[in-house]
Amino acid sequence: MGVKELKYMTRDEAAAAVQEFPVAVLPLGATEQHGHHLPLGADIFLAEGLSRKICEKTGALLLPTMPFGYSWVWRDIPGTVSLQQDHVEAVIKDVAHSVSRYGVKLLVLVNGHDANNSSMKYAARELQDELDMPVIYLFYPGMDQMFKQVCESPTWHGMIHACEFETSLMLALQPELVQMDKAVREYPDKPPLYGKSTMSLGHMSKSGVYGDATLATREKGEKMLAYFADEMAELLQTAYQELTAPELPEKQRV
Repeated sequence: MGVKELKYMTRDEAAAAVQEFPVAVLPLGATEQHGHHLPLGADIFLAEGLSRKICEKTGALLLPTMPFGYSWVWRDIPGTVSLQQDHVEAVIKDVAHSVSRYGVKLLVLVNGHDANNSSMKYAARELQDELDMPVIYLFYPGMDQMFKQVCESPTWHGMIHACEFETSLMLALQPELVQMDKAVREYPDKPPLYGKSTMSLGHMSKSGVYGDATLATREKGEKMLAYFADEMAELLQTAYQELTAPELPEKQRV
C-alpha cells in the first residue's frame, strides 16, 4: 500500500483520499540539538518516518510534519527553534479543525518529541468538546518494554534524548544523517533541584547526549521501528473501528 501524502496531492486527490479512508496522521517533531552526532531535525525524521509506516499499513492520509515543538530547555543552543507550549497546542487544534471540515473522521497525532506530549494531551481534551472527530495521540507505545528488550544501556532517569534509543531509530530511518564517530556516552549528574525549578537540561550535559549513543545499531532501530509501527497501526485501526461500529440497541449495552 502506497502512502497518500497530502503535500503532494491536488485538491481532487485529497478529496478522494479522505473519501476512501477518512483518517489523517499528523507527525509532530521539533528542531533542537541531539548531540554532535545527530541532526537538529532528528525528532522530525523519527515522527515522520513512523507516520509514513503507519500510513503504509492502514491507508491513512499523511499530513505534513510539524517541524517545531516546545524546546525551551535547548533554547540557548544554536539551531534550536522553540514554540511556546500553548502555541503547540493551538497548532494541533487548528489542524484538527481544518481537516474535520472536509470529512476527516479521526486524527492521529504521532509524536517524536517528549516535550510535546502535554500539548497533545490538552489539545485532544479540548477538541473532544469542540469537534465531532476523535483525536488519539501516540508517543512510542510500549517504549519501556522495547527499551529493556532491545537496548543495552540504561536511560537517564527515564529520559530518552540522543541516546542509544533515538540513535538506533535514526540509523534505521536516516543512516546517512548519523555521525557515529561523534557518538558519546554521557550520564550527567542530576542536581537536587532538577524538576523542581527552571533548571535547564541544556546546561547539564556537555555533549547534549543523555545516555549511551555509542551502543546504537541499525539492527536495534529496525526491530524497535517495526514494533512501534505495528502497535500504532493497530491502535489507529482500533480507534477507527470504534468510531464506525454500529451502536448497540439499548438492551444490548453493558
